[in-house]
Amino acid sequence: MVSLNFSDLSSQDLVESFFCYDSVNDSCQKIQRPPNIQICMFIAMAITTMVTIMGNLLVTGSIAHFKQLHTPTNYLILSLALCDFLLAVFVMPLSAMCSVYGCWYLTDFMCKMHTGMDMTLSTASIFHLTCVSAERFCAVCCPLTYHMRVRSATVLCMVCASWLISTVFGYAMIFSGLNLRGDETFYNSHLRCVGGCPVFFSRGSAVVTSMVSFFIPGLVMFGIYSRIYVVVRGQARSIDFLAGQLRMDSHRPGGFRNRAWKGTMTLSIVVGVFLICWTPFFLCNIVDPFIGFSIPPELTDALVWFGYLNSTLNPFIYAFLYPWFRKAFRIIVSGEVFHRNSCRIQLHS
Repeated sequence: MVSLNFSDLSSQDLVESFFCYDSVNDSCQKIQRPPNIQICMFIAMAITTMVTIMGNLLVTGSIAHFKQLHTPTNYLILSLALCDFLLAVFVMPLSAMCSVYGCWYLTDFMCKMHTGMDMTLSTASIFHLTCVSAERFCAVCCPLTYHMRVRSATVLCMVCASWLISTVFGYAMIFSGLNLRGDETFYNSHLRCVGGCPVFFSRGSAVVTSMVSFFIPGLVMFGIYSRIYVVVRGQARSIDFLAGQLRMDSHRPGGFRNRAWKGTMTLSIVVGVFLICWTPFFLCNIVDPFIGFSIPPELTDALVWFGYLNSTLNPFIYAFLYPWFRKAFRIIVSGEVFHRNSCRIQLHS
């Protein structure tokens, strides 16, 4: 009679289940979580992804369809929404798989493509917001020459430059291996394994990527919006003084200048939410190499998803602050968008 040691068998199966590939010696370890935790994570990430897709589709569809929304500012918002849409379609689903299981079941080439696209879209987002801040500066601070300075061709150049620079920077950094330069030994001995797709940056590359993709554009935007605030406060004081001299109501609308200021405040909120969502990740990204890569991967992964949440929130910001977006949403949902000449509907006065 052959006796089976069930305790040894279950122990062996348990050990094997800890790895992404049971038959590979240098396989990565699989993250072990209770099934209910995995289900909750998948549901939360799936809802976030779908809401991001639908919300940014509404933004892009509204701006592309309604002719009244064909303005320089909205063209930049359209391209920014496209960034968020692509992030939700091509990056977030695969990132969810890695977050739940800790395993990458596609090829190394696809891992590099995924990481490069993640870097490209996050960099393109902040470049777009920098362009928006520059456009707002012209609208508020130079209203008389705004239409001569900011034309459709100017916005097109801004959009193309944002996409091109971001794409070259993101994919060149990953495919050339510059992100590993200087810490190859640590990466090969501690992180490299079959079935993994870690986002790793050495000390030098962490500083460069964080500065180019976040901190320098963030400081530029902060400086521009600070300057806009100072200029508008000076203009408000001048208007209040003249209104007092002429006994006029100082709170009546101010035409183009007033609309420009309201649009600037709305977009400054978009910028603020972006900075809040991505600052924790980039701080960890730039600090981690200098403290021996001691930040837990789970924390880094959570901060990445907190950054992704920015792409989900943007359409809600537009819906809350832009009356034209709420009206466009109602027209699209009600089916009026399919009526003849619906593209000429006036969404705002």
